[in-house]
Amino acid sequence: MSALDTDLICAIATPPGEGGIGVIRLSGPAAKSVAESLISLELKPRRAHYSSFVADQEVLDDGLVLWFPGPNSFTGEDVIELQGHGGPVVQNEIIQVLCKRGARLARPGEFSERAFLNGKIDLVQAEAIADLISAKSKAAARAAMSSFNGVFSSQVNALADRLLGLRVEIEAALDFPDEDIEILAQAKVSETLDALIAATASLLAQAEQGRRLAQGITVALVGKPNVGKSSILNALAGEEAAIVTDVPGTTRDLLKVDVNVGGMPLQLVDTAGLRDTEDAVELIGVQRALEQIQRAEHIVLVITAADLIANGTQLLASKDLGELLKVLGFEAIPELAQVAVDNIHLLVNKIDLVEVPEQPEHAWPVSYVSAKTGVGLQAFMKCLVEQSLGGVEGTSFTARLRHVQSLELVQGLLLDAKQGFSDGVGAELIAEDCQLAHQALGQIVGTVSADDLLGEIFSSFCIGK
Repeated sequence: MSALDTDLICAIATPPGEGGIGVIRLSGPAAKSVAESLISLELKPRRAHYSSFVADQEVLDDGLVLWFPGPNSFTGEDVIELQGHGGPVVQNEIIQVLCKRGARLARPGEFSERAFLNGKIDLVQAEAIADLISAKSKAAARAAMSSFNGVFSSQVNALADRLLGLRVEIEAALDFPDEDIEILAQAKVSETLDALIAATASLLAQAEQGRRLAQGITVALVGKPNVGKSSILNALAGEEAAIVTDVPGTTRDLLKVDVNVGGMPLQLVDTAGLRDTEDAVELIGVQRALEQIQRAEHIVLVITAADLIANGTQLLASKDLGELLKVLGFEAIPELAQVAVDNIHLLVNKIDLVEVPEQPEHAWPVSYVSAKTGVGLQAFMKCLVEQSLGGVEGTSFTARLRHVQSLELVQGLLLDAKQGFSDGVGAELIAEDCQLAHQALGQIVGTVSADDLLGEIFSSFCIGK
């Protein structure tokens, strides 16, 4: 699919508001001639030209003009950049003139979409542009740049090439239906599937880490009333984001705060205290807390040091989640019981009020803090990121949820193919699983893509990008 014969688009590429420089971009046929209608000189490729921007004998602005002839440009088309002053009135006037002379306003992400459609970048690289713009940390920015430079794509393509080679071997066996299993065995299909499954698992782990780095994770603070969830949120946020009182049930709705710890963006969610209540408003808050438990990627179960002592020092040594919840009085909350053990972090608060005796070796990730004094909070956040969530150090590229889901699909299909081979099913069934896995890899980089997927991806981009 090509966008080379599409119409001329224009957009302001710099953020809204006043600034020293404002950039307007043009891409498509006649970009050069339309730009030259505003200036008094002939443009040369990839050179900066200083000129006034004139329309109807009126000087609108002055600045630099650059022409990047296609296909050697970002979009693969003729691209013009007008670099003038950053006033919104001036920029809008120039945009109106460009539209009168044959251009139209670009849709969000349309420049990047044309770069993808014209083969300048693949879909992963296009998404990495948006990730780079929205990066919340240096680690996220570096990883997004790696994705834009093709680090993730190259691994996906390498995996796809290996899978394609396997498909060739399997397809050859289809010509001999009476001997297909023997032919597959001679071609070492089982060993190749094992290698592909291992490679997919490794890439999936990296992609999940990259997704967390780029998009962050949601951490829900849950527990009974008055254990200090709101105080912990305020201390970690560095501001009085939540109302704190001694009255149980003060928090009645979800309160979300974004923080960045060690390069990992986290969204902390303060929830209503979990208890039976006849207050209709508080009951709604409790229900929303239960729903958040099901949606959050990580649960911080907050108790107090007094709760810990009251329930015995051996409490944290138990490896049974159901027993832990029962002792703490959460046995009637199935939403907690359904959380994966690896996604629960026990937080013992108010250690400034009670001396906590030395604990046996913990079966759970446990942190001891005082929201009032701040003791232990930084160690808790570091533990939450590095131990419970795997950390982000060494993350080589960013990824998105759709990438992770596609790799999970690939992994499942390859496992089905391996099981089918072990069960002695026909080669055509193994070939079908491998074909579907190959298509799923193609959807990641965009060699196989639906129009609605492209629309969803590029609609989230900035206008002018």
